[in-house]
Amino acid sequence: MSWLHRLLGREELPEGFAGTLSGDERVLASATVRGGGPVLATSLGVWLPEGRLVGWHLVSKASWGDDALRLVEAEECGTVGEAVLLVDRPPRQLPLEQPGRLPELVHARVTASIRARQRVELPDGGAWFLRRSVPGRDGVVLQVRLDPGTDGDALRAAAPEAIARLKATPG
Repeated sequence: MSWLHRLLGREELPEGFAGTLSGDERVLASATVRGGGPVLATSLGVWLPEGRLVGWHLVSKASWGDDALRLVEAEECGTVGEAVLLVDRPPRQLPLEQPGRLPELVHARVTASIRARQRVELPDGGAWFLRRSVPGRDGVVLQVRLDPGTDGDALRAAAPEAIARLKATPG
């Protein structure tokens, strides 16, 4: 690490990084996946070993255990009222050689992106309504994530009231 990066509290790009950072994006922590490339936590999100950025607002869950970072990425698949409908992709295990601060930082950034959340129980399941900040953009995004097997029609009926309550929640 160069003296300037140490002075500024920033990390350098690790060898083998396949992505391209935006102009104001900063590397906060990085680690190498066993048998793969680097994983980076930046000011905008988490870079996966294949060089793809997942914004903090699209990481549904991040946890650490058994020497692996476990990420659940959400995919935007439509809208329900003013909220973006999310569907979780399968969990991804990233076994890290020397994790350093990466797992803790990823978890903290995901948690910090959530400004407010509300659980809504529906007849055949439920949904989480979230208000999340989006790095690099002013304002927040409203999101909703259904439990697996929950009926979309029930969600659409409950959405206006849930969104109104979420928007009124401080945070």
